Amino acid sequence: MEFYTAASEKRPVRLNDDIRKWAWESEHGKYGDEAKKNPAVEMDDIEGFEQLPPIKQYDSALRRIAERAPIRLCPHEKQAGAATLGNSIEHLVPARFAGEDLFGSISHHTPNFRRALTEGMESYEASVRVRMQDEGLTEKQRSFLESVQNVIECMKIWHSRYLEAAREKAPETYELLCQVPMKPARNFREAAQSLWFVFAFMRLCGNWPGIGRLDWLLGEYLEKDLKEGALTMDEAREILASLFIKGTEWIQSDTPRDSGDAQHYQNIVLGGTDEEGRVITNAVTYLVLDIVEELAISDFPITVRISENTPDRLMRRIAEVVRHGGGVVAVYNEELILKALEKAGYDPVMARRFANDGCWEVQLPGETSFGYMPFDSLRILNRALGVSAEGGIPEFAGMEAVYKAFIDELRKDMEAMHENIMSGYEQTAFGWEAKECTPCTLVSLFTDGCIEKAQAYQDLGPNYTVRSPHIGGAPDVGNSLYAIDKLVFEEKKMTFAELIRALRDNWEGREADRLYARSKYVYYGNDHDEADAWTTRVLNDFADIVNGLRSDVPVKFVPGVSTFGRQIEWSHQRAATAFGAKAGEILSGNGSPTPGTDFSGATAIIRSYCKADMTRQTTGAALDIKLYPDTVKGENGLEAIEALIRGFVALGGYFMQVDVMDAEILRAAQANPTAYKTLSVRVSGWNARFVTLDQEWQNMIIERTAQHA
Repeated sequence: MEFYTAASEKRPVRLNDDIRKWAWESEHGKYGDEAKKNPAVEMDDIEGFEQLPPIKQYDSALRRIAERAPIRLCPHEKQAGAATLGNSIEHLVPARFAGEDLFGSISHHTPNFRRALTEGMESYEASVRVRMQDEGLTEKQRSFLESVQNVIECMKIWHSRYLEAAREKAPETYELLCQVPMKPARNFREAAQSLWFVFAFMRLCGNWPGIGRLDWLLGEYLEKDLKEGALTMDEAREILASLFIKGTEWIQSDTPRDSGDAQHYQNIVLGGTDEEGRVITNAVTYLVLDIVEELAISDFPITVRISENTPDRLMRRIAEVVRHGGGVVAVYNEELILKALEKAGYDPVMARRFANDGCWEVQLPGETSFGYMPFDSLRILNRALGVSAEGGIPEFAGMEAVYKAFIDELRKDMEAMHENIMSGYEQTAFGWEAKECTPCTLVSLFTDGCIEKAQAYQDLGPNYTVRSPHIGGAPDVGNSLYAIDKLVFEEKKMTFAELIRALRDNWEGREADRLYARSKYVYYGNDHDEADAWTTRVLNDFADIVNGLRSDVPVKFVPGVSTFGRQIEWSHQRAATAFGAKAGEILSGNGSPTPGTDFSGATAIIRSYCKADMTRQTTGAALDIKLYPDTVKGENGLEAIEALIRGFVALGGYFMQVDVMDAEILRAAQANPTAYKTLSVRVSGWNARFVTLDQEWQNMIIERTAQHA
């Protein structure tokens, strides 16, 4: 069992052969294949189901899922609970009526698992009972709270089925389930079981939740057990490895090829500080890194909160894991993010709780309803310049007039987006509410504020509702503006009208000019101040526009930077660019350079990216760095990765995804996918096994320029 590595060093072996074999089987599709054979429960036999209001249909669906979903106990698992219905993998509540799926589900959300661990599910029951006593509740609020009670009852049903199954077959698991998750966890074994059981039930019902700060959730339990001699590190490693292996249960042996098979938003955050400023790093932190280093499990993308207080030992372990490739570990700049959240109006102490939304966008876990709206800024530029229009070509007196035209169009789009978001809510006699709300009570149960307000996750129930426009293509816009400035206004090689006609014609008949624009100038990503200034200006002005929009609706409208791979679908609608790209080319991803324009190394990319004020990008700005395996070999290679991360933080970066990859290996995987089933790559906020990407996505990954560390 050789789990793929990009490094010359083999992955370490710490776990026993039985556990490693279980991981191998799961990563090769054993349990995902089983789930696909049981896609959903059927609701057709329920009399009057079609006439029920949506929330009652949802309640009935969850009850049937809890009653009928197949129960699975694996021989070597240390936690019980499995998402065994195939439609959950498709981001659907796995219940059908008349052959039709009933509801979509929720992702980009990290629940409050802490309360489930420390207080148990019985505490939720008590909270709902108290809230139901309020005589001032509206009919809508009372219906929501009744749905919450139903969800808790459904969890009890599922729990009782696992208790019964484990009684004879897995007595140790049975003992755990007698305590959790209904009652508080008392030790590490119980805490891991409680966390997994809640997480698994949410997944079973079609949701894709994040996990958040795993070492903060479990660390105190493990440290206590280790101190008291109740567990050894090897035993704890097996317990945590079991949780990670169970998280690969949706892998299929023959996954349909698209944008990858591991994007279920179950991301983990490690390290950083707590609300009192204490460093969180503990035994769980290092065990997580041990496990993903050994088993090449990429289904739980990990981001580590880095600051000047990050222990040297942790920096070294990050580098050792990164070197194996797969893009499993990314980094946050903790201090900068805290400043960004404070700028956005978050309490500075509360902001220290930050994790992510289950992907990489920053939010306060267990308190936030999050949504982002990606858009292609390059198409906005083309609209402003007349590239994408027929007929007359606008005239501009100089470069500032060109830029103003772009910013005016960008502002119009952001104002329209803001108005569209805020128009989805209305103020009633009882406060602000969503005009429409798809049932999502299970997610609401584990989100602070929903029970207290008696309002659902998508109905302004959480403490924070955040909607974030995410700019895509900013480096492409910056490069275009820089090329226009050079070609038209500085060197006067072409008139503005000639350039626009050339772009409309996809540079037909102007190949010499295209190659000149493509190769003459140094673009964003090479630490070239003149070129970088345009992308920096675009990002800062975008953030200022978004941050300047206000509403009485209690929704935070804040900016971010990402594409999440959408540069592929956008490419089909993009015109040629002033910097020499032809129509339809796949261009920049996230805040990273346009492919083929960066040639000065990873440090130069970081310096270019960090020239923008990332504290303005509230929910995040992603930077992708790809490194050649040969550049991270040996002690010097590890030191190079550490220095890269330290430099990123010192220069004011926000979020960096580092992957180690060899294009030749990826091409070999294209030719012989069965030999590279466990080869993982970082895509854009998620990891995917390379062979589950379609040809277009695979080519995008290959064409990204790899750098020297």
